Amino acid sequence: MAKNTTSEKKSEKKEGGKLRKWFKDLKIEFKKVVWPTKKTVVNNTSVVVGVIVASAVLVGVIDQCFLFVLRLIYNAG
Repeated sequence: MAKNTTSEKKSEKKEGGKLRKWFKDLKIEFKKVVWPTKKTVVNNTSVVVGVIVASAVLVGVIDQCFLFVLRLIYNAG
């Protein structure tokens, strides 16, 4: 059975220190974040849903136009 050498112990402490520092820095960065208000979130969500609905309607209208043109072409032939 091999014993831990001094360099291995230092290495383990160094890695533990890095991890601790990373979490400490993460906590500091989270404090810097400007979180949006509920009103902003609702407003942005409404805009996104509106754009999705408008896009779906536009794609549906274009699809119906192509369908109409294709029916004209196949019925005329």
